[in-house]
Amino acid sequence: MDAYDDDDQLTGLYTMLEEHLALPFTTEVLGVAVSVDRIDLTDDGRIVAVCERAGIRQAIGILDLPLPDPAPTGSQWIAAYRRWARR
Repeated sequence: MDAYDDDDQLTGLYTMLEEHLALPFTTEVLGVAVSVDRIDLTDDGRIVAVCERAGIRQAIGILDLPLPDPAPTGSQWIAAYRRWARR
């Protein structure tokens, strides 16, 4: 697929994450274990991880999400998004 502008590139990265990131996975946010159940693309152009704990859901920017060790399959696409976002 051709990606001519930032929106196209962002959509491409989101699609690769959606297809290749193994979900759900567990990680820690502020010392609390959460389940990352899905990812989403926000209206303001950010990719977020939708985290859940005890029935409460919170979207966290995937650039701010600490990954577990070992990282889930497909996490190389998070690294690609981080690199793209820094350019």
